[in-house]
Amino acid sequence: MDGTWGPMMWMMLPFSLALLTVIGTQLKFKPRRSRAYRRCVINKRRSKDEIAVYGKGRIGKSTTSCNISIALTRRCEKVLQIGCDPKHDSTFTLAIFLIPIIIDTLQPKDYHYEDIWSKDVIHKGYRGVDCVEARGPPIGAGYVGYVVGEIAKLLKELNAFYEYDIILFDMLGDVVCGGFATSLNYENYCVIIADNEFDALFAAKRIIASIREKAHTHPLRLVGLVGNHTSKRELINKYVEACPMPVIEVLPLIEHIQVPRIKGKTLFEMVGSEPFINYVCEYYLDIVDQILSQPEGIVPKEIPNQELFSFLFDLYLNPIDEGKNQNNKENLLGFTTI
Repeated sequence: MDGTWGPMMWMMLPFSLALLTVIGTQLKFKPRRSRAYRRCVINKRRSKDEIAVYGKGRIGKSTTSCNISIALTRRCEKVLQIGCDPKHDSTFTLAIFLIPIIIDTLQPKDYHYEDIWSKDVIHKGYRGVDCVEARGPPIGAGYVGYVVGEIAKLLKELNAFYEYDIILFDMLGDVVCGGFATSLNYENYCVIIADNEFDALFAAKRIIASIREKAHTHPLRLVGLVGNHTSKRELINKYVEACPMPVIEVLPLIEHIQVPRIKGKTLFEMVGSEPFINYVCEYYLDIVDQILSQPEGIVPKEIPNQELFSFLFDLYLNPIDEGKNQNNKENLLGFTTI
């Protein structure tokens, strides 16, 4: 027995060491995580969302998209923002420079995806937001839908499409053709940016028509409408009364909201040196909190052109008396907020 016990001990030694290592790991002191960390883990989403941001040109989509992206990182989300505007400045305030567009990266490689690395097309921005600029085809040539589709295809080839909690598409203008609506093939949520003006709300009507069309074949829903740089909301209230949808937030007319963009920074980055704009960031955090609550979303109804023109022009000709209709306005506010 003594002759066999020695070899058996040597044979069991590796297993004993492995067992002791496992036990030691389990018993090892683990530092207490911060409350913010634990809240992030508890609130972490189980699935990835793709969100398209649409709205009339010059309505503030890029400014809103960048600040939403930063607000998402404040809620512990890993974010990729894809700019789809010919100006290719969607991510300017995140990356602090005009990053190269994907087409310019692919062209020297003869559009061979196998020769492209993630770092060639994905650029790191403020607070770790990853940035991609699609831009689209040269102005006056090409088809924007093709470029958006190729970007999604490339990111999937690089296995980058699945690394994020949220992918945000900052789309150009409103929907005027199938090409402009192509990104909706890759999203499951859409957010509309508008102000309290007729043109923006008429653009919202076209976006809604596109959402309804895509919803037949894709799991696409409208999260809601964000009112931007407007001190009034009577047209917005009238619009959502005729076409029910959630109003996520209405950002007031803020004098300082364009200053960070001129300086190549987001509002969140500017707070350190100019704390008086901190209250503006709270609006974007509120928008994000409502998006992250994962509402089921809606497929909104479409208003006929004549009906839309009729009630919006009627409101222009017969404006609401703010004092006389204050109670009614409060009811509308309660109805439209998520």
